Parts: sequence; structure tokens; C-alpha cells
Amino acid sequence: MEWRIIRGKKAANQTLGQCFILFGMCLPTGDSLLVQIMSATFAEAALRAGDRLVCRQGCTQCCHGVFALNQLDALRLRSGMETLRAAEPALAHEIEHRAQMWVVEHEAGFPGDAQTGLLGDTEADRERFEEFANEAPCPALDPETGRCDVYAWRPMTCRIFGPPVRMGDGEALAHCELCFKGATTDEVVACEMTVPFDLEAELMDEIPLKRDTVVAFALLG
Repeated sequence: MEWRIIRGKKAANQTLGQCFILFGMCLPTGDSLLVQIMSATFAEAALRAGDRLVCRQGCTQCCHGVFALNQLDALRLRSGMETLRAAEPALAHEIEHRAQMWVVEHEAGFPGDAQTGLLGDTEADRERFEEFANEAPCPALDPETGRCDVYAWRPMTCRIFGPPVRMGDGEALAHCELCFKGATTDEVVACEMTVPFDLEAELMDEIPLKRDTVVAFALLG
């Protein structure tokens, strides 16, 4: 997946009460609020962007290439898989099969502990991760329909991909390279999606395990 970066001024699901536990961890109930805010801010950005935002089912460029997954996202995905196992067991089985095949294909080069699915935290591990599974399709992706089978529980990275979002220290504004073709910098800035990073950080503070993982292992948790 690729982002187009421009420079600009720095800009200022789980239902409540549901608890999914892994390694003694529970998905914070505040995650439902985070998801609601993200859905609302994406909808607002999409409304301003109009047809310059080309995200749609079947466009899967952002569904290829592994990325680090924090434990808040991992717990949300595992909660979603529990829901699917109860409501749509055949679909859950298919997702698990794709995740298992992903692990089989990539575990030999996994820059971390392939038994737990936790990424390594040394400099060497981080360097290896830069070159790891960069073209691999996400196991949550249905290859026939181009649909994300865990869309309701997708990670934050997936939720912000497409519209303009502030990156790093806030000086860089990034969006999917397929979107905003021919748009001016001012037009891109006007469609910026605000992201509640502070709320996400607060929720992550509630989770004792800080090591990242990847989608495939989260789906199998």
C-alpha cells in the first residue's frame, strides 16, 4: 500500500459491556466509542471529498502488505471472530483457513515469535519487518469479492486509509495515491479526516500487553 504525502500546517465492534479476553486482556468498552467516532469522521471526510475519494468494495490496494497491529486492534478483531463463529460459522472457518495459510507461508521469515504471533522489538526485528510480506494479501480479504470479511472490526490503519490524514508530528498530510487525482493542495486539506489518536492512546493504556502483532495471528487468537 502507498500513501501520497503533502505538506501543510499542523492541524489542531464491540458493543458496550461485551468483553473478549485473551492472555488475560479485555477489549476496553470505550472501543465502541472510538469506532463510532471513526465512522462519523470518515463519513464527514467522504462527503467533502465526493468522487475524489474512490474507496469502494473491490479496490484492494490497501489490503496488500502486512502492517503492525496494536493490541487494541487485535482484541477488536478477535472479538469480531468470536461473533462470526457464533453467527456465521462457515464464514469464520473460511477466514481462519486463510489466516492459517498466511501463517504457514510467512512464519519462517516472521520477525518475532511465530508461536505467539508477537512481533520482535529489537532494531534487527524492525529492519526485517520493513521487508516482510509486503505484497501478501490480508487474510481477511475475500479474494473473489474484494470484500473485507471483518469490516465491522477492522483495525485503525484500515479505517484511516483513503482520505487525507495527519501523519507523524502532524506536518505531513497523507492520502491514498488512488484518491484526489488532480486535486490541489487546498482541496486535499479541505477534506482532511480528523482522527481521535488521544482516545486510541487512552484505550491502549488499559491493555497490559504492548507488543504488536499482525492481522493473521489476531484472527486466529
